[in-house]
Amino acid sequence: MNLGLEGRVAIVTGASRGIGRAIAETLAGEGMRVALVARSKDLLEGVAESLGTGTLVHASDLREPDAPAAVVAAVVERFGALDVLVNNAGATVRGDFLELTDEQWTDGFALKFFGAMRMARAAWPHLVTSGGSIVNISGIGGRTGAAEFAIGGSVNAALLNLTKVLADRGIADGVRVNAVNPGSIATERLVKRMRAYAAEHGIDEAEAGRRMPKAMRVARFGEPSEIGRAVAFLASPAASYCQGAVLDVDGGQTRTL
Repeated sequence: MNLGLEGRVAIVTGASRGIGRAIAETLAGEGMRVALVARSKDLLEGVAESLGTGTLVHASDLREPDAPAAVVAAVVERFGALDVLVNNAGATVRGDFLELTDEQWTDGFALKFFGAMRMARAAWPHLVTSGGSIVNISGIGGRTGAAEFAIGGSVNAALLNLTKVLADRGIADGVRVNAVNPGSIATERLVKRMRAYAAEHGIDEAEAGRRMPKAMRVARFGEPSEIGRAVAFLASPAASYCQGAVLDVDGGQTRTL
């Protein structure tokens, strides 16, 4: 399906692996010029090599307050425009609420929430010019709280609210803002959870991979490419009437409204 994205420019944060890499691959496959952002330059260069020409590697720690503006400036200088911002960067630790430290809470918000907020703020004038869009990658923990996911759930909920706020502003400014909530996606982070589950239950990883989806009441784990396709749709003219939408891509794991 031709989504009408060819020749347009996208920034994908957290693009070095997992969901972010899959998003970058999908957008590049639609003919977009993609700026890859993450902390690891080596990993980003590997992604860029696989994508071919039309990519920009920008290694940056988006926890630093000045980093997002520098990323946007570099992208506009290279490509002359910006059409799509995908805020994907950010991971948070799991654990017992009473044992989570202030430093862990601060770090959780620093990248995924404040990094996304600052990226949106820096990109906004360029997106107004291009009539572009933002897609925030949040997570189903922002809808449904879980005892072991206090930081992640709180950060995701904040990012979902920011999505609604920016969507409201975007109506007047001509910028579309939407979000994707991934469920349990087959990435390195999920492998770590599977290993912990296997150790806790005294089973091997293969058995853990069979049991965990059943415990979550889903048919299977998702693939990063499935998130990539959802992002491409929301970023494209095909989703021109989606504003402030939150798309759960989770195999039905979210059962609340």
